[in-house]
Amino acid sequence: MTDYDAVIIGAGHNALVCAGYLTKAGKTVLVVDGRPDPGGCASTREFSPGFRVSDCAQWLSQFDQSIVKDLNLIGNGLRLGQPKSTISLQPDSDHLTLEGDTISGAGVDSADQAAYQDFKKMVRSFAKLMSTLYRSRPPKLVEQNWTDRMTLMKLGLGLKLLGREHLRDLMRIVMINIYDVMNEHFSNSALKSTIALDAVTGTNMGPRSPNTVYSYLHRATGEHLAQTGTTQVIGGMGALGQSLASAAEKFGTTLQLGTSVSAITKTDNRVTGITLDSGEKISAKIVISSADPTTTFRDLLGYDQMEAGVAKRVEHYRSRSGTAKLHLALSALPDFTGLAADQLSQRLVITPSMDGMEQALNPMKYRELSTLHTFDISIPTIEDPGLAPSGHHVLSAIVHYVPFEPDIGWEKGKPQLLNQLMSELEVYAPSIGDLVMASELIVPSDLEASHGMTGGNWHHGELSIDQALMMRPFPGSTQYATACEGLYLCGAGAHPGGGLQGLPGRNAAKEILKRGVL
Repeated sequence: MTDYDAVIIGAGHNALVCAGYLTKAGKTVLVVDGRPDPGGCASTREFSPGFRVSDCAQWLSQFDQSIVKDLNLIGNGLRLGQPKSTISLQPDSDHLTLEGDTISGAGVDSADQAAYQDFKKMVRSFAKLMSTLYRSRPPKLVEQNWTDRMTLMKLGLGLKLLGREHLRDLMRIVMINIYDVMNEHFSNSALKSTIALDAVTGTNMGPRSPNTVYSYLHRATGEHLAQTGTTQVIGGMGALGQSLASAAEKFGTTLQLGTSVSAITKTDNRVTGITLDSGEKISAKIVISSADPTTTFRDLLGYDQMEAGVAKRVEHYRSRSGTAKLHLALSALPDFTGLAADQLSQRLVITPSMDGMEQALNPMKYRELSTLHTFDISIPTIEDPGLAPSGHHVLSAIVHYVPFEPDIGWEKGKPQLLNQLMSELEVYAPSIGDLVMASELIVPSDLEASHGMTGGNWHHGELSIDQALMMRPFPGSTQYATACEGLYLCGAGAHPGGGLQGLPGRNAAKEILKRGVL
C-alpha cells in the first residue's frame, strides 16, 4: 500500500494548483518543498528590516480566472490591487502611456494610435484562438486519440473564424521576430520598444531573435485568460502562494515545507515515490514534479534511470535567462521627472530603442556586463503600504540583459552592475540615490539557487517554437506524462509554459484524473 495517491515535488503556484484539483477530486496528495513558504516564484520576502518585496514575480496579469473560481482563491484570502496602465519613461519626460487600447504621449501621432488599436484587436483574436490550446493538453498530431482530435477540431474552427486576413497574418508573423512586426505596424520608436519589451522579458532574446513573436503571444494569451489587467497582489506575491496553499489544504492536501527532495525513487520500470534529504522514503502511486525538467530528470531521477535518448533531450533542453531583480528600500517616495504622484503606482518601464535592446543583448552573449538595460518597475508600497515602515517605500524592478555568470564573476560584477543600474535609473529619477537605505540585486544565478530554477529561467525553459505547445518540454514528455512510467510534470516546463498562469498545474491534474492512474 502506498503512502499517497500522488506526491508533488515543489510548492510553487503550479504545484499547489495541481494539488488543489487532485484533492478536490478526492485523491490523497502530499506536496513537498525545501523552501519554508509556499508559492515558489509567487513569494514575498523581507530583504531589509521592515521592507518586504515580491522577490521573483511582481505582477499578476496572466493567472487564469477559471482557477481563481474553481479553487475559491478570493475566499482563501487573495486580494488584488487596481489594474495598472503601462508608462514608458522617456528621457525628455514626454512619457508614453498605454492603457487598454489607447496610447498617449511620446509624440505618438494619430496614425500610430489607430494602428495600435488595430494591432491590439488582432492580438486579442490570436490570444482567443490560442486559449483553446492553453486550456487543454497539447494535442499530438500523429496518434489517433479523440481528445487530441477534438482539440484540433476546435483549433481548426477557431482558425476559420479568424477570417482570411488575420489567418494570413498569424501564419506569417508567428515564425518571425517582434522587431520586424513592430516596424510593419508602427513608426514611433518608443511605442515599438515598449511593446517589444513584453516579448523579451524573462528570455535570453533581443527583439530581432526568432521566437519573440511567439513569446509575445504567450503573454497576450495569459492576459486574455486572466481578464484582470496588470495588477499587484496585496501583501506581496507571496499572498498568492498562501491563498493557493490554503485552498489546497482545505480540500485535503498535505503540505510538508522546509523539507527537500533528494531523489525520485524508481522501482523496476516505474517511479514509485521520493526520497527526502533526511533519508526518509515516501511511496506514491505517481510522482508529479513542478521542478523544471532539467532538475527533475538530471538531478532528481538521474540519467542512469532513463533511456539514453531521454537523457540526451534533457541535456539539450535550453533554460537560459537574462533577467535579474533590483530591490531598493527608500526613505521616501521617489520623484520621477514628468510623473505626477498618482502615476507612480502604475507599471513603469524603461527601455532603449529596439536597436538599443539588441546592443544591450550583445555583451550578455559573451558573458559581459551591458551598459544598457530594460526596467519593469513597481513601487508596490503606494497601494500596499504595509510592505514597508510608515512613510517609507519599496521599489522593485525586473531588469533585463544580465548574464548568468559574467566573465569577471559576480563578486566584482554585482557592485559594478548595481552602480550602472542606479545611473540608468537616475536619468528618470535624479534624486533616487539619496533615498536608498538598502539595495539588493538578484542575478539569474541567484534565482537558480533560491528558487531551484535551472539557469534562473522562470519559464523553466526557453519559450521557443521547438520547446512549446506539443513539443514542450521535449518529445516523449509532452502531455504531462513522461517517458518514465509513474512520473508526471506540472510546472512551467510543461505546456503551456511559464508566467503566473497556473495552467500547467490545472491541465496536469485534469490529464492525470482522466487517465485514471489514481
